[in-house]
Amino acid sequence: MELLISYERLLSFTHEIFQKIGVSPEDARTASAALLSADLRGVDSHGVARLIGYVRLKEAGRANPTPSIRIIHETPSTAVVDGDGGLGLVVAPFAMRVAIEKAKQVGTGWVSVQHSNHFGIAGYHALQAVENGMIGIAMTNASALVVPTFSAERLLGTNPICVAVPAGTEPPFVADLATTTAANGKLEILQRKGGVAPEGWIQDQEGKSTTDPHALKAGGALLPLGGDREHGSHKGYALGAIVDIFSAVLSGANYGPWVPPFPAYVPMPTGMPGKGIGHFFGAMRIDAFRPADEFKQHMDNWIRRFRSAKPVAGQEKVLIPGDPEREMEAIRGKSGIPLPMAVVEDLKGLAGKLGVAFPEGAWINPGQ
Repeated sequence: MELLISYERLLSFTHEIFQKIGVSPEDARTASAALLSADLRGVDSHGVARLIGYVRLKEAGRANPTPSIRIIHETPSTAVVDGDGGLGLVVAPFAMRVAIEKAKQVGTGWVSVQHSNHFGIAGYHALQAVENGMIGIAMTNASALVVPTFSAERLLGTNPICVAVPAGTEPPFVADLATTTAANGKLEILQRKGGVAPEGWIQDQEGKSTTDPHALKAGGALLPLGGDREHGSHKGYALGAIVDIFSAVLSGANYGPWVPPFPAYVPMPTGMPGKGIGHFFGAMRIDAFRPADEFKQHMDNWIRRFRSAKPVAGQEKVLIPGDPEREMEAIRGKSGIPLPMAVVEDLKGLAGKLGVAFPEGAWINPGQ
């Protein structure tokens, strides 16, 4: 069973919850829009299902609901932002706005962030640049759940990257991906549904491949994109390392095994070398490279040619990065967002605890 709730009602509910934990109305609107964008785009692992996690971070004193976000170093095209321990859902949009403003002035803007928390889906932030006619880049490091190739020790996070590129009449190109074979949130979904993980997603404590979605709790680890060396996991490892370096070594945040975990009940690492979680953002003005209209015409041509590629047997069409999420956003924006029973129970408990009315919805059977 799933409960179908309209986007507007769920957004209002989330806004109220954030305010109840001390977030200002303006920041609560920012955080709610960022969080719910994941549900709209079909990335359920990073949406409202994580709302309780942000509340717990605040209750544990690990997330500041009223941060003084500031630029601590800058040049005409670069900046370092200190998030003051704020919600990443608020800190990240601030940093992306800085990148966009710098790009407006000098062509490109590059911003690294320290002292932040989990920022939701990378795609939301990169798309802010697209809305300003620019190419957007967003990435973040995360707590160590991932092993480098040939390692039995977890040293990296799922460390996502998003690159969003505007087109002309075609929808934007949006490549939003974890640098692991699967994001941890997908394991959480399998855990809630009692499912089995595909081969190549995780390894057990001894470094052997497993399909148990609970393996991480027993000392196992997520695998880099590729799964194993024969399938290119060294490339996924390298991509995750790049995100870690750009997001944290460059900004002064924590990196590698010292990145703070999202679950508030997980102990903080010892000997942390930096401040909080790190992010990295880029905004690139098209006309800093070539005339914008000319570029967009060629992006349309690129998208149409790839979309018209002959599909392999059994496949309806070739997709452009961003197509599935855009199509899901259109559907869910109209029909509502489906929430599994486990998520509904968590949210109802949160609503009762904080004195917020839980939104009405309609029960549905998945697949019907």
